Amino acid sequence: MTTNSVREQAVHLLRGGMANAAVARRFGVPPGTVSWWKHQDRLKHDTCPGRKRSTCLHCYGDALDRPAYSYLLGLYLGDGHILLPNEYRRTSSLQITCDEKWPTVMDSVERAMRQVLPTNSPCRVRRTGCRDVKVYSNHLPCYFPQHGPGKKHERTIALQPWQQEIVDAHPWEFLRGLIHSDGCRITNWATRTVNGTVRRHEYPRYFFTNTSTDIVRLLTDTLDAVGVQWKASTPRPTGQINISVARKACVALMDAHIGPKH
Repeated sequence: MTTNSVREQAVHLLRGGMANAAVARRFGVPPGTVSWWKHQDRLKHDTCPGRKRSTCLHCYGDALDRPAYSYLLGLYLGDGHILLPNEYRRTSSLQITCDEKWPTVMDSVERAMRQVLPTNSPCRVRRTGCRDVKVYSNHLPCYFPQHGPGKKHERTIALQPWQQEIVDAHPWEFLRGLIHSDGCRITNWATRTVNGTVRRHEYPRYFFTNTSTDIVRLLTDTLDAVGVQWKASTPRPTGQINISVARKACVALMDAHIGPKH
């Protein structure tokens, strides 16, 4: 009998209520090994005693804070990534990197994580000039099926129908997440001479920069849906695409729903 088949049979008996010691005697393995198998099985199914079960809209049918999810989805697509369990990590984690210049954005990221995953506690990891806001849950791939091997711009990024429905219902939250991650609001200026006097003219605009054409398309499709006009730059040698919003009325609309990062 192979080790795997012994473990599978042991776990089956443990789930049925057989005592650890009885299982250990039946298969001739140390009691500590049986305890570890039982613990690993409980971790896999979120059934550890005293541990809150991670919420999941797909696995358990839990309710979802849809506006908060739309915002968090934008953050993830813009500048977030998921790490899956391996020999060093037991739980998946979602990480959003935030510049320390924008503490309010950092607070918004953490708040969205708490709203989407109310039984999981986010944390902040200090790095040079920034902090990673992280939350742990093995159900993160359920919430973000865009996760996959390699960089986002090297694979297809498309929303599932249920995600698109949420973005359609809460487009400004989605746009705010994208801008808070890979975008900004800046003030441009130009000079012109009027009656011999050089005058400086300042005007605000929004920018979003990303290498993934799929993610850029999700942004521009959503901008179209809310009536914001935009322009795309010629892709840079690095492959980055820059989207700008400069028309006064459109900037005012963006200000009303998003505003500067701070």
